[in-house]
Amino acid sequence: MASAAGMVEPPPASALPFLAPRPQGEAPSPAAVYRRLTGCDPATALVGDDITFDRHVLAAILAVAAADGGSVAERAGLSAEDLAALLHRHFPAAGDMGPRWRTRPGAEDDEVVMVRDLLLARRSEAGEVGRWLAGMLARRALEPNHLWEDLGLRQRTELSRLMARHFAPLAERNINNMRWKRFFYRMLCEDDGFVMCSTPVCTQCADFALCFGDESGESRMADRRRALALAGQPVTPS
Repeated sequence: MASAAGMVEPPPASALPFLAPRPQGEAPSPAAVYRRLTGCDPATALVGDDITFDRHVLAAILAVAAADGGSVAERAGLSAEDLAALLHRHFPAAGDMGPRWRTRPGAEDDEVVMVRDLLLARRSEAGEVGRWLAGMLARRALEPNHLWEDLGLRQRTELSRLMARHFAPLAERNINNMRWKRFFYRMLCEDDGFVMCSTPVCTQCADFALCFGDESGESRMADRRRALALAGQPVTPS
């Protein structure tokens, strides 16, 4: 439908199959949430400029946080107020996302606070997006997979681009391309005057692969789509 200004309006939610109600208590797939937020598929989203890239990153993190179940704000590392402001500013066409998106998170984990403060102190510039991302990266760093996977990103290079764009003073210190989650904790130790490792030279360390090993693989959204296809289920949730 076209508006008076000639802009194409998004179709109503009832016209989009992936927005149909799901069984009570079942979390939606990350890809379905991403499409609800952005109107496009995560695999084909264009991120050529900084604005579209930021929007992609925010949608990806919210999508995997929502798929985890529970309070989306808690899983995403945001307050309820910040989550509402983020949705209003960047995804207004998504409409009401449901009660889990309005639930207030519980008490913050001390580890999340430490990593968030590390990131906040080394932002490239002031602004809401960088502040939100500091909390989001810190919370998702608690999850067990590679950080780029638990952020819902498509590959590690997107995380490196995120760091260079929003946390350049910190990213510039990762000169050896250490895994980002390990790098965060190394910086925390150094800031407190501790040495994280007993081996002075990384290349001589038996745990070298834990810090610098390969981080390739399938994104969580792509992995979900593949699992559904192998099971003979529709890739698009109904």
